[in-house]
Amino acid sequence: MPWGRSGSAALLLLSGRAIGRAKARNPSPTEMSVEPWASPQDQAAAEHAHSTHAASSEDQEQHPDKLCLDSFWSEVETIRQGSGYTDLECSRRDSRQSEEGEQEEQWLADAGLSTLISEDSEDVDKAVLLSTLTRTQAEAVQRRLDSYTLSLRKRNKAAPRDVRDIFNPSISQSLLPEAHHSEDSAQNSMASLPKTSLSAVTPEHHRGAPKEEFFITDVAYCEQAVIFLKQARLPQNNSQRRKEDGTLPRVICPKCRLGVTRIQDLSHSDMKKVRQLALIDMTALCDLLELEVKRHKSGKRKIPESTLYGVPLAALLENDQKIKPNTSTPLFMQALLSFLEKKGVDSEGILRVPGSQSRIKLLQQNLETNFYSGPVSWDDVSPNDAAALLKKFIRELPAPLLSAEYLNTFSAVRDITELRQKLHMLNLLILLLPEPNRNTLKALLEFLSKVVSRERKNRMNLWAVATIMAPNLFLHKAVSSRLTEGAEKGHAEKAADVMRLLIRYQDLLWTIPNFLMSQVRKLNENSNRRYQFYDRRIKNLLRKIHTDSRDKPEKNILELCRTVKIQVGDLVSGTLEFQLNINSRASDLLAQFHRQSVRSPDNGKGKMRRNGSVAYPDCVLYEVGGNIGEHCLDPDTHLLDLFNSNSGGEWVIKLKPNAGRGL
Repeated sequence: MPWGRSGSAALLLLSGRAIGRAKARNPSPTEMSVEPWASPQDQAAAEHAHSTHAASSEDQEQHPDKLCLDSFWSEVETIRQGSGYTDLECSRRDSRQSEEGEQEEQWLADAGLSTLISEDSEDVDKAVLLSTLTRTQAEAVQRRLDSYTLSLRKRNKAAPRDVRDIFNPSISQSLLPEAHHSEDSAQNSMASLPKTSLSAVTPEHHRGAPKEEFFITDVAYCEQAVIFLKQARLPQNNSQRRKEDGTLPRVICPKCRLGVTRIQDLSHSDMKKVRQLALIDMTALCDLLELEVKRHKSGKRKIPESTLYGVPLAALLENDQKIKPNTSTPLFMQALLSFLEKKGVDSEGILRVPGSQSRIKLLQQNLETNFYSGPVSWDDVSPNDAAALLKKFIRELPAPLLSAEYLNTFSAVRDITELRQKLHMLNLLILLLPEPNRNTLKALLEFLSKVVSRERKNRMNLWAVATIMAPNLFLHKAVSSRLTEGAEKGHAEKAADVMRLLIRYQDLLWTIPNFLMSQVRKLNENSNRRYQFYDRRIKNLLRKIHTDSRDKPEKNILELCRTVKIQVGDLVSGTLEFQLNINSRASDLLAQFHRQSVRSPDNGKGKMRRNGSVAYPDCVLYEVGGNIGEHCLDPDTHLLDLFNSNSGGEWVIKLKPNAGRGL
């Protein structure tokens, strides 16, 4: 096999010290603030439940009751017998699994690593891409390359070039020992974090004591799994495992001094790199957890006659953006959610109680005829009918909302035992979703969270909402799924548990982990150095790639002053001088901008109100260029750390994205 042991070592050494680099770019845990991740509504509801009816509420939170389970299977049966699902197995034939070797080839392309099997690509491209990977991530790439090579041999095609043909053998051998540093770096990075945050076991909590789970994003999720699995195999840990009782803890995420990066904060070019790296880390995590998941491709679908139902999300959005530019979710879904938030969230049994089939059919026909042609009256619409149309809209999408490629991987999360690793997997999967799917899913989950927050009036707790919605997301005519096989209580409970995690921890899942941000920055830096790559200097270059940022000389912070560009639409154009110190944050810079605007109200930086006061636009600070494309900064970002991380980038004050606009 061309990718032999020494070839594997050469591939792995390219990722050496990656975790150490990620750690170097982030501050020590003692310099981090703490961010709790659970929706305020859920936390408030949980606190109220504990204080008013502790025992019964604990039972409801821990496990779904019989009504929830009956609703789950009733919903499954409704979906299977409903319109478009009568020939479920026949429909699924359109979503075929790829031929042998085709999946690996598609995976390498999606991961941005198709150059590894391309004869036309330069060796430079291979080194740039691989240099950002950790050891475990590189091993996952190696396994896909091995599988692809084997499939080519079976089809009697030429195998891709041996890695030893890419790098000089003497260089590979001389650098071989460095490959072992990756695992040591991971151990050191994890050891420096609070022990409670990454311990493989958690002591049994006393009844009524609040549970907490630490969520660390500085170290690649697959590397955390390696350490966890090693610790889990220790004899003394087996008897100390916390018994899972179904309750969801408060998740605490230490905030890096560079702040939290949410999905919408990055440019499209950087998000493309995030998705490529997330795919590699997710695949490595699946390998470690022994989750066998196969990607599906949706077959060609008939062009729908409806303007609203059965239309691909991308096509819906393309049409809606002609009406409302910059909208990120379908206008029809926005209308349904808006009505339900006003009239439905307090309705008892909302989502569970079925509407009238005759009314639902007439309402759907009316909406399909009049939604885009004129105003639609919602005055006489029943909330239960609207909820039924919402669920039907989701399940009649030609491809699953969770995507045909990753639906089964979402489903496989149910088989992971540790909550932290479930959240790791879900976080990566959310990053991998196409943008229309991700935005639509977020809008849906925000609505479901509001339903849960009104539990006292609508009698729909988190388990009830999760069990009724899980079949609508995980059971789809285009992809065969094991999620709802069998009629046992356990299957329904596991399916609902995945849905429950999506609802409860949605804010956390829509963030970009620090280790992926570090890898994106490194990838951009290495791409900018491409002109330095040529064969006789490859060894020196690799050493330069892995230089620890802590070795860089400290900037003279006493004399550091940054010029910030101001581009606030048509209102402001100019610059601002800002003096940096170790405690300077993005919010401080924006406060200075507003103070200067207040002192000079006639300089065009604000709009005059009728009462004579000045209203200033909702602004944010962006990091542009250097080792990032464009990055909307968290107000808590420490600017001196940002400068040291990306001294070549510019800082620009702009209007907040979607300021003054809807979704």
